[in-house]
Amino acid sequence: MNKEVLNPKEVFETYVANSVSKLDYSRKKVFFLGIMAGAFIALGAQASNVASHGIIDVGLARLISGIVFPVGLMMIVLLGGELFTGDCLLFMGVLAHKVRFSKMLSLLAYIFIANFVGALLVSGLVSFSGQWNYSGGALGAYTLKIAVSKCQISLVGAIASGILCNIIVCVAVLMSTSALTVVGKIFAIFFSILAFVTSGFEHCVANMYYLTAGLFASFDPSYIAKANELYGEIGQLSTHGILWNLTLVTIGNIIGGMMIGVMINIVRQK
Repeated sequence: MNKEVLNPKEVFETYVANSVSKLDYSRKKVFFLGIMAGAFIALGAQASNVASHGIIDVGLARLISGIVFPVGLMMIVLLGGELFTGDCLLFMGVLAHKVRFSKMLSLLAYIFIANFVGALLVSGLVSFSGQWNYSGGALGAYTLKIAVSKCQISLVGAIASGILCNIIVCVAVLMSTSALTVVGKIFAIFFSILAFVTSGFEHCVANMYYLTAGLFASFDPSYIAKANELYGEIGQLSTHGILWNLTLVTIGNIIGGMMIGVMINIVRQK
């Protein structure tokens, strides 16, 4: 009978080997893989917005978003891509003394920038597509509201939510590594990402789309008026708020990813 799942020790060794191989990638390859990943996550994010923007109940809206959003990570795992949050697991290579910490940080910074470029490209294209005019402009208003609310998150809330998010995302990545069939990988990703999106936790790469999309939407006064009509006075979207969210959430995501790396390292030794 063919083996369909790797055990924790095998998952650790497989991911460490993959981490080492990434260090040999050319900068050009890493950058384009990062753009792909950022774009794929953004495509999942925008699709989840379309699916949930007309739902009043918060829990149900997040559930619907959670059902749609995982397609982004599925595309990355099955087609390729370098995602900042998942690549926080490069820390396992550091723990195995195969990757230098400084090299890991350098690669993560490069991937972060590339992810942002990919997400920005998608948010720009969506803004020109006319999609936000759905439901009489309600989708544009919803896109703006999400961005503003993310900019208003507290320091502790952003970091804690970022930690929780990337614990789940990294578990999804490792589970997909453990699964040796396409179906197994899809199931591993779907239910894990469903949990994080439904919970409303903060993902820095997804936020690259949500925040830049909100910024584009804010350039149209009709979306601002519609948002104030539907949700009350939502406040203003600022560059400071965008940087505030991305900085704090990224810190939380890094901590969450490293925590999972440490846990898997301990488990595989026992």
